[in-house]
Amino acid sequence: MFVLVTGATGYVGGRLVPELLRQGHRVRTTVSDSGSQDAPWWADQVETVTMDIMEADQVHAACAGVDTAYFLIHGMGGDDFMEQDRVAATNMRDAVAAQEVSRVVYLSGIIPEVPEAELSEHLQSRLEVERILTDSPATVITLRAAVVMGSGSTSFEIIRQVSERMPVHTVPDWMNSRVQPIAVVDVVAALIGAATIEGPSRHFDVGGPECLPYADLLDRYTEVAGLTRPQVEIPFLPTDLVGTMVGALTDVPASTVAALVESLREDMVCADSSFAAALLPPGHELLGFEDSVRRSLAEGAGAPADRDPMSAMPHDPDWAGGGTDQSFPERVLDTLRSAAEAVRGR
Repeated sequence: MFVLVTGATGYVGGRLVPELLRQGHRVRTTVSDSGSQDAPWWADQVETVTMDIMEADQVHAACAGVDTAYFLIHGMGGDDFMEQDRVAATNMRDAVAAQEVSRVVYLSGIIPEVPEAELSEHLQSRLEVERILTDSPATVITLRAAVVMGSGSTSFEIIRQVSERMPVHTVPDWMNSRVQPIAVVDVVAALIGAATIEGPSRHFDVGGPECLPYADLLDRYTEVAGLTRPQVEIPFLPTDLVGTMVGALTDVPASTVAALVESLREDMVCADSSFAAALLPPGHELLGFEDSVRRSLAEGAGAPADRDPMSAMPHDPDWAGGGTDQSFPERVLDTLRSAAEAVRGR
């Protein structure tokens, strides 16, 4: 199978590509700027093309001749990210139709069972992208995930850095929703299964074997990581203020943090577990939360091709792996400044 992986230098894409290669597929990847970053360790095993997702002609060229296209590109912040997502999805849909690509696999977020108008902008955009892609003549399989576990994952790095940097976990009283984290190795397995499943376009919720409230997730992370972090529930903290404070406390891009925190008010759990039988290979066992944490915290050592995909990789962003070494007092001051600015701007 000839496969296009957009967003291949991102977290999930960077772990999907080597597994596709291991299974014998021919892979084409895209980069938005050929000189923008160091090449991943597998770069010499794939065909790479320059593609700006906002440029329709480049998207058409990238789709030429492929059987399956993985759409792993997401806008995560900025005033116009929803419009950028809309244009990106439209360009991909039109290119898929023109180039007669038979299948698209899209990685999205779990959509809570609430009125659509109550969804965060982040999730509204994910749902709109899904609908635009599904409007193509290709079979479109969407995987909806919540927290993806693994060193370098945006969600995991927020959990790691908040836990390591806050001696006391101050948890907003509204953050009692449940989440169903899933290991990146399980996401990759499901993505590969989605390329060959028979039937019409559809979506699958994908999650690990455990559902737990966010506060319990932080508690269990600290236990596995060998940290002692008491929790204090704080009432009346606005969502946007929490996003600002977490963004200042961590090294993850602030706009990304704000977009994710906005979704924390609702349960992010699977509506059903049908994906496991439909997409995963026989005998595949989902990784539990604590095992996911242990493997994510293990130091990435040896050649990248031999490493556990849950551990750190050389092409992960520089804010991954625990982030930078800024002192805790400096971080506290930055967080307080950001919170004060956010309050003044409300």
